[in-house]
Amino acid sequence: KHCSAHATEIPPAPPALSLPAPPTAPELAIKASPSPGRAAPAPQPPHSHGAESRSRPCPAAAGSHGGWDGKIFQVLLGAHSLTKPEPHKRLYRVRAQIPHPGSNIHNNKDDLLLLQLEEKAELNEHVQVLPFQREDRDVAADTVCKVAGWGTTSHSGHRPDELHSLERPVISRDVCNHRTRHDHTITEKMMCTDSRKKDTCKGDSGGPLVCNGVAEGVVTAGSRVCGNYKKPAIYTRIAPYVAWIDSVMASAAGEGDTR
Repeated sequence: KHCSAHATEIPPAPPALSLPAPPTAPELAIKASPSPGRAAPAPQPPHSHGAESRSRPCPAAAGSHGGWDGKIFQVLLGAHSLTKPEPHKRLYRVRAQIPHPGSNIHNNKDDLLLLQLEEKAELNEHVQVLPFQREDRDVAADTVCKVAGWGTTSHSGHRPDELHSLERPVISRDVCNHRTRHDHTITEKMMCTDSRKKDTCKGDSGGPLVCNGVAEGVVTAGSRVCGNYKKPAIYTRIAPYVAWIDSVMASAAGEGDTR
């Protein structure tokens, strides 16, 4: 399931080199193949677009990885529009995708996947690294967070050309788990935001949820009917997976950088 980036399938590429060593800084880019449901298009801060400071793993939602098996993808960084020429827009090949070992396509458990680019991403004012939360604590209810991407913006399935952003308040796990909402299916590794009138939607999975400048989660799922207040948007929290993320990055470092 799914860094704020847009992934596209491309023809098979030559065999990849060994995985490069990741940098020591704790920041990762958050991948977004997504976009929020009913938000107005607006220029985003650089980190909203997603970026990698190196060719290293970045968090994304894992559930959709089932459709990626055996395919070659690219990640689009520095984009606001998917089709219009933009000076800082660039595609990067995905070298490796590493789903969390506990993830599967049938539920939202451990819904996280890491993507590794084949080369170092070029950082500039439009493409920057987004820090992620390393302290395992819940975001306080009513904290207003931002999510961004290119998902559907209407029930007809329309997908926008321009990146959309949306600000939504966090709701407590107890409220999200109410029997009239997600009925005790939201674990401590998940979090929710209010979905009344404004919501994430199809195609937003993997988008970063940014609270106070830090990525706290990635979009995982919600109601089939976007904007249904009885079905709050669900996110995979990043902090509970820091040890796994660090382990994957350490493994990549062990492979060495041959470029």
